[in-house]
Amino acid sequence: MTIGVMLCVLGFVTYWFWAELGGDHQSPTALIPAGFGALILLLGFASLMKPTMRKHFMHAAVALALLGFLASAPMGVIGLIRKGAALGPVAQLIMAALTGAYVAFGVRSFIAARRAREAGVASPT
Repeated sequence: MTIGVMLCVLGFVTYWFWAELGGDHQSPTALIPAGFGALILLLGFASLMKPTMRKHFMHAAVALALLGFLASAPMGVIGLIRKGAALGPVAQLIMAALTGAYVAFGVRSFIAARRAREAGVASPT
């Protein structure tokens, strides 16, 4: 859920403070990270509300984060090459870093839960 909040902050800051951050113009696409963050937050809250469905909600959140990473990483690198360290490419690379970290932590958690389940230990929360 922390990553979801960070993505929301990234989206809103790059949208509202584009001039202060050196952007050329205000673009609605700056809110894309906020959309991904809001969905990840909703899935996190849903997993708290329905603990029996936690596994499914967390898999959905990691899948969403993977899509966010696959969408933002290449575009961020291409934008960085074309435009240099402009606001758009930098924001895309920050989104790629956040969603990539979320995917890595999620996969690591899934592996740990599976190993714990196979060992007969209660799953970590």
